[in-house]
Amino acid sequence: MKNSPYETHEPYAGVGVRHDVHTAPTLPYGAHGSPHAGPRRPAAYEPTQPALPRQVGGGGGRRRRARPTERPEASVRRLLPRALIVACLAGGTTAFVAEDKAIELDVDGHRRTLHTFADDVSELLADEGVRVGPHDVVAPAPGTALTDGDGIAVHHGRPVRLTLDGHAHEVWTTARTVEGALSELGVRAEGAYLSTSRSRPIGRAGLALDVRTERSVTVMADGRARTVRTNAATVREAVEEAGVTLRGQDTTSVAPDSFPRDGQTVTVLRITGSREVHEEPIPFTVRRTADPSLFTGTEVVERAGEPGVRRVTYLLRTVNGVRQRPRRLESEVVREPRARTVRVGTRPHPPSVRGAGGLNWEALARCESGGRPDAVDPSGTYGGLYQFDTETWQDLGGRGRPQDASAEEQTYRAKKLYVRRGTSPWPHCGDRLHA
Repeated sequence: MKNSPYETHEPYAGVGVRHDVHTAPTLPYGAHGSPHAGPRRPAAYEPTQPALPRQVGGGGGRRRRARPTERPEASVRRLLPRALIVACLAGGTTAFVAEDKAIELDVDGHRRTLHTFADDVSELLADEGVRVGPHDVVAPAPGTALTDGDGIAVHHGRPVRLTLDGHAHEVWTTARTVEGALSELGVRAEGAYLSTSRSRPIGRAGLALDVRTERSVTVMADGRARTVRTNAATVREAVEEAGVTLRGQDTTSVAPDSFPRDGQTVTVLRITGSREVHEEPIPFTVRRTADPSLFTGTEVVERAGEPGVRRVTYLLRTVNGVRQRPRRLESEVVREPRARTVRVGTRPHPPSVRGAGGLNWEALARCESGGRPDAVDPSGTYGGLYQFDTETWQDLGGRGRPQDASAEEQTYRAKKLYVRRGTSPWPHCGDRLHA
C-alpha cells in the first residue's frame, strides 16, 4: 500500500496515564456532536475519451509485394475478426470512463480532489492509505457506496488526559484544538486555569491538559471570615489569596496541600508550641527463686531492687489560644532498673520439741535481740533471735549463720538447746521463758 500524507503513528504525549486510553470514550466532533460537515461536491467532471489504438495502415514504410486477387468470401472471413476486436476495444473504453469517479477527500482539514475506481468508502480509504481506528469518525460511514462527486470527511481521534479540578479522565476527541475539546466536554472555562493555551493544536499523539475551574472558598482566620473566588491548586494557595499568612506551626483544618472544593470552608489554626522534659521512674521487677534450706513461708531478700530512670520529652501546644493535651514525642532510658531477688523457702516445718512447749519464747527473744531475727552482737560472735554462736548453731543442725535463718527455725533450734541445757545458755534472759 502506498504511503499517505494522512497516516501518522506518534506515541501518546500525555504523562502518567493510569488507564488504557484506547478504551476511553470518543468525544463527538462539532458543536452539536456531529462530524465536521463534508466537503462540497466539486463541479461536474467530464472525463476525456481516451484515444483508440491506432490501426495499422498501408501507407509509409517499405513497400509490400502485391498479393494475388482473393475471392470475396475469403476477404469477408478475414475482416470479420478485426471488426470484432475494434468493437470490443471501443466498449471497454466506454466502461473504463464510466467507472472513474471524482471524489473530494478531507482528512483532518486537509482537502484534495482525486479520481478513483473504488466502489465504496472503505475501499477508497484503503487505496489512499488512510487508516481508521475505533476512535476515528468517518462520514459517510465506511462501506457506503461511492458516486461521482461525493465528498468524504475523516476526523482522527486524539487521546487527551484531562485533569479537571483534581480528577483525572481519559478521553478521545476529534477536535483539533484545546478550545474545541473544552467545548465538546462542556467545561466551563471562564476564569479557569489551563495548563496550555486554548489555541494550541492537538496532534494525533494527543496531550495532557490540566483544568482548574473557578471556585468559591471561605477562609476562617483570626475570628474573621473571608470568601474568595479562586482557581488555586491547593488549600494553601487559596488561603494566601484570601490575604491570610500561615506562620511557624500554623496549619489549616484540612490538609494544606489538598485540592480546594467549591463552597468549602477552611479554618486556619494558629499554633504555638514548646517542649518539656521529665524524668520518670522505671519500676523494678522481683525475681523469686526456691530455696530448700528455708522453711516454707519464709522469704529472704537476697538483693534489693532499684528503680530505673527514663527521660521523656513532651510537646505542649496551644491551638487558637486553647491548651492541648501534652503529646509524648520521645523517650530515652537514663538508668536501667535492677531487679530484686528473693529466696523462697520450700523446706517443711520441723516437728515440735517435746519438753519445750508452754514456754515464753517471744519474751526470751525480746530480751536477747529485741525480737530481731537478723540481730548480731557488737563483737560479731552471736546472732539471731536467741544470740547463738555459730558453733552451737551448727551443732544443733543449723546451716550457715543463725541470723540468716528464719525466725521459726531459730525458735526450733533454741527449743532443742533448752532440752539439752535448760536456761543456762541465756544467763541474763533465761528466766523470761517462765514469765
